[in-house]
Amino acid sequence: MELEFYGATHRVTGSCHILRAGGHTILLDCGLVQGGPEDDAVNREPFPFDPDSIDAVVLSHGHIDHSGRIPLLVKRGFNGPIYTHEATAELCRVLLKDSASLSEHDALRRRRHGYGDAEPLYTVEEALLAVDQMHGLRYGKMKEILPGISIRLHDAGHILGSAFVELEVTEGEVRRTLVFSGDIGQYGTPIMNDPSAIGHADYVIVESTYGDRLHRSLEETVSEIGEIIDAAHRDHGNVLIPSFAVGRSQELLYLLGQHYHEWDLPRWQVYLDSPMAIEAGKIYWGHPELWDDEAKLFRKELRRMPPLGNLHLTGMVDQSIAINSVRQGAIIVAGSGMCNGGRIIHHLKNNIWRPECHVLIIGFQALGTLGRRLVDGQHEVHINGTSFRVAAKIHTVGGLSAHGDRDDLLRWLGSCECRPAVFIVHGEDRVKEIFRETIKASMSLEPEVPMPGQILDLGSGILRSAES
Repeated sequence: MELEFYGATHRVTGSCHILRAGGHTILLDCGLVQGGPEDDAVNREPFPFDPDSIDAVVLSHGHIDHSGRIPLLVKRGFNGPIYTHEATAELCRVLLKDSASLSEHDALRRRRHGYGDAEPLYTVEEALLAVDQMHGLRYGKMKEILPGISIRLHDAGHILGSAFVELEVTEGEVRRTLVFSGDIGQYGTPIMNDPSAIGHADYVIVESTYGDRLHRSLEETVSEIGEIIDAAHRDHGNVLIPSFAVGRSQELLYLLGQHYHEWDLPRWQVYLDSPMAIEAGKIYWGHPELWDDEAKLFRKELRRMPPLGNLHLTGMVDQSIAINSVRQGAIIVAGSGMCNGGRIIHHLKNNIWRPECHVLIIGFQALGTLGRRLVDGQHEVHINGTSFRVAAKIHTVGGLSAHGDRDDLLRWLGSCECRPAVFIVHGEDRVKEIFRETIKASMSLEPEVPMPGQILDLGSGILRSAES
């Protein structure tokens, strides 16, 4: 029995690991690599395995960097079951369809201009075929998915339906428990429950996206957002919020509803300019059993969510274009969260050069993305081939991240009842090393940072290269 580390080892995105036991092979996630334009070529590369040799996929949650290559896996021959939380399966119908639509659009643009690969990574039809192979599970129930391999999903507190995966693997007389984190959310985040406790594990595979830093508290974040909105009103400008369609958009609208009068929001017009976020919102509000107690009480008292009388859901293209004529008093929430596509691009083109405008960055920005360049303070950026001077004020509001920070990750690791072997993935190389040293110092463990292609022997605990 062995686990091969494949995706999200040298980078944050592209989560995918390969478990082999008892003659069976399963994948833990199968996500897109995200960042710069060169990553499209990486996503098109052959898998390091034969797709039709995979017996099953276990998907931690719906974000594209964890799910986005599943349709490609199916396109190339995989026809087995995909196990995930039932809410994740619903969200994937929205997310993967959108991912395919973007790929089709990019392929059409490449054909028109005569460069690059003119075929989409996969089509909308192929994405929906992949979703049809998903089997929805609930938290806390152990299920044998193959002889000798059982899984149980636990609430990861990241987005709706997000899970960390407990795997019981048996081969002969040897039994091991492996926990795969997926993405771990913050404790005390709006709407979502706190991450569940690990319990027992022999091995823990943990993400490290924010393993080198602390987020501001929710109270400080709420105060900061209010101050930014006040400043934008005084400056007679707009507020742009690049937001991930699943998770951040819903939590942001929830906070706007909670603080509607505190932030004096009646003087603003709020636009949710993302068809995908609008569709995902319907799924979020349709699963109150997955909310925390505060969100359930808020919904019960107000009977609807979010309670924003000035909210405009601009699903149509002409509605989105019309927002560009609004020169002040608009709070625009639009995808994509890393500013590497979607409608936020057009709003940035119309506002990024205006000193009276403000941009709130509320999620992780991968290397190579426009969002990362804004966070890093570049004074000039290129958007769709045109150079723009960055005159708008850029604010990084880390307290709204869906990812837990260093202390959240340590708290989650500390919920393990024993002393597991820990392997760190899903982070930039520098961050993973910092997080490794933090775990060593605070928990007296000896975590390892695996390289792509390294293999963990689950029987002996030895980490080796593929060639040895």
